[in-house]
Amino acid sequence: MDDFHEHEEHEQHERERQHASRRIRRDYPRRDDHEEEYAAEVAPPRSGRYEISQDDDEDREKERTNGRTAGYVGLAFGIASLFMWSIVLGPIAAVTGYYAYSQGSKVWGAWGMGLGILATISYFVLIPFAR
Repeated sequence: MDDFHEHEEHEQHERERQHASRRIRRDYPRRDDHEEEYAAEVAPPRSGRYEISQDDDEDREKERTNGRTAGYVGLAFGIASLFMWSIVLGPIAAVTGYYAYSQGSKVWGAWGMGLGILATISYFVLIPFAR
């Protein structure tokens, strides 16, 4: 009989310990012991300005395409500026590469900027030897 009472006391102690370890979260003191949340009541009202529509996805894709095209053009101007008209094509390549970089075409834009800057600087470094 003592074993039975010890077992019951042990189980009671375990239940109390488990109940004490659980934390009951209440944001505000409640009446009638309700446990609802207030997220909908304090959230700002929905605005159509932040909703993504199908048109926004098309605009983003168009911007990405524009950036990629500008990157290709900047790279072409950069390569051409290494061989001819460095003082004209170099800055054009750098500006076009910067535009492509800002539109999301990071690799092509960086190459266009790099080659344009390289061609322009090499013009100023090598021009004294040409005259």
